[in-house]
Amino acid sequence: MAPAEDGGIAEVYVLYTRFHNMVKQVPEIRKVLPLKVVDDTDRDYLLDEGLIPESVPERIMPLYEFEPSPEVVLDMLLPMYVRSRIRNALLQSAASELASRQTAMHTANDNAHEMIATYTRLANAARQAEITTEITEIVSGADALSGS
Repeated sequence: MAPAEDGGIAEVYVLYTRFHNMVKQVPEIRKVLPLKVVDDTDRDYLLDEGLIPESVPERIMPLYEFEPSPEVVLDMLLPMYVRSRIRNALLQSAASELASRQTAMHTANDNAHEMIATYTRLANAARQAEITTEITEIVSGADALSGS
């Protein structure tokens, strides 16, 4: 909780794997603290981030009152916000890891089936060649006995 000049922490970043879909997980770096204060004068930022649609009027007046004071509300909400961001990162990472595992197991299963089919085909070809050789030897032996 000390200031950054006194050896405290100046910024907090969370690095995690964001789950996009079953085959795509994206590494993410998110700045958790300090918070960027965004008000209605940062319209370009809000539009770029997709936080508001372009149909929102130029000037938005807030329609809320704080009770208790804004400082007390912020002191209560800030730890909850940080915990929820960290929890979201953990859940996203867990989902990404499970999806990666599932994809890896599916690929390993497909490769095992392909190897089984290949080796079965090779074993059948070798057995068939051995049977053909034995039949050829029997027929050759029978021809030799009948010819003498």
